[in-house]
Amino acid sequence: METRKLGKTDLSVSALCLGTMTWGEQNTQDDAFAQMDYALDQGINFFDTAEIYAAPPRRETYGATETIIGNWFQQRGQRGKIVLATKVVGPSAQMGYMRQSGETPRLNRAHIREAFEGSLRRLQTDYIDLYQLHWPHRDANTFGRLNFQQTPDEDMIAPEETLAVLDELVREGKVRHVGLSNETPWGVMTFKKLAEQGRGPEVVSIQNPYSLLNRSFEVGLAEVALREQVGLLAYAPLAAGALSGKYLDGARPAGARMTLFPQQTRYVNPQGLGATADYLALAQKHGVDPVHMALAFVTTRPFVTSNIFGARTMDQLKHAIASQDFIFSDDLLRDLEDLGRKHTIPCP
Repeated sequence: METRKLGKTDLSVSALCLGTMTWGEQNTQDDAFAQMDYALDQGINFFDTAEIYAAPPRRETYGATETIIGNWFQQRGQRGKIVLATKVVGPSAQMGYMRQSGETPRLNRAHIREAFEGSLRRLQTDYIDLYQLHWPHRDANTFGRLNFQQTPDEDMIAPEETLAVLDELVREGKVRHVGLSNETPWGVMTFKKLAEQGRGPEVVSIQNPYSLLNRSFEVGLAEVALREQVGLLAYAPLAAGALSGKYLDGARPAGARMTLFPQQTRYVNPQGLGATADYLALAQKHGVDPVHMALAFVTTRPFVTSNIFGARTMDQLKHAIASQDFIFSDDLLRDLEDLGRKHTIPCP
């Protein structure tokens, strides 16, 4: 398994990162243990989770995924072999159950401290390798939003206030490095500028969606990632499984994510389904596996540090990890770029 440096740090992370958000919802603890055992055996040393998981978020499963990972650490004794990333949620009026006060989560000192200590307890560890802000605390284009607008009554916590709390955690030795998620070029550069002014730790990564159906990262953030050494931790590289083709022609396989949670339509809109059909036809033309093609496309981009994938079954996990051996022909890469121009960000 190829490894890459996490930003400017001395940490090396596997080019494939094990995503965990289904554990505690679609997967049992036994399923998750088997996945972690296999992934580690295959050279994956990077696990990504969040306080909000399992997903989709609900009160009954809040923190379940971190608890499962913590139990694995306790039983397997493998904490030192894993680069562990987790996240603190940004504001959401529907998630007051995540804070003891019942308030909407905020990226301020009190709420970050509470969230962080909860993650440590559930994960059964005394430090986090990469602590990330799950989404910004301000008006921003996140989760498919386009056409940025700043609202007159914007609820914004200044980045310097949030960074100051993260700085405390780093200085206390509880967090090794900090990262961003679902961020914009303005957000990344603002946090970078504050760090350069000595007002907190430097961000080392950004976790945003990136796939053949959503290449919006390339518009402004790819240059930032490369020039500032804030590599992308790409999530949804298979567009929530859509790029496997399993949702084409209205299909909804038993147990699949879109079957269980039909409200999640981001990657199965008409544009996305049309693009997916074209990508599958291209894979057939070149005689390659469409899942391997889609995953390897993400993994091999120069601005990507690690490609975060998740799996519901062990067969899916093994299939995804096998994408590390995929080799692109020049003709296939040219055809992919042609399709990319035809399908310009069908699923932002």
